[in-house]
Amino acid sequence: MSHITLVSGGVKSGKSEFAEYLAGKEENLTYVALSELRPNDIEWQKKVSTHKSRRPKSWNLIETENLLPIIQVDKGSLLIDSLGGFIVNTLEKNEEEWKNYLNKLLYYLKIYKSKIIIVSEQTGWGLVSEYEIGNLYTNRLGISLKEITKISKENWLTINGKAIRLDNMFFEIPN
Repeated sequence: MSHITLVSGGVKSGKSEFAEYLAGKEENLTYVALSELRPNDIEWQKKVSTHKSRRPKSWNLIETENLLPIIQVDKGSLLIDSLGGFIVNTLEKNEEEWKNYLNKLLYYLKIYKSKIIIVSEQTGWGLVSEYEIGNLYTNRLGISLKEITKISKENWLTINGKAIRLDNMFFEIPN
């Protein structure tokens, strides 16, 4: 049985806070912050600081742009925040390289035995980007979310500070 919980939502929806709440009882947890460091971006640093202030000091922290090496070997429970960082790391890959990269992610997620909580952005609910890279990001994120949902034990959507469990209230869309 899967040990994956997926928490997705829009900007400021409460997705990280909810994932942290779900992980709160985990004693041996590693928080994987998936993003570039951006030391000169003051707004980004404020956001990172807010996230850090909420986390228990007992949690381990890995800051990286590359998720795959982290999940290749089970090191205990993980909270991955957020999948968008994984997608950004793939934007320069061609379609075949991207599919291989996604398949590796799905493979390692499936064989990882400890609990994994994945936080992800939801995009594509409004404006369509006028930029090719923006549409590529949105499409790859959507594909990734659909595939991770299929292998997850729990799937949550956060919206307006509320969390909705999707697993028992859906109709699977046929391909």
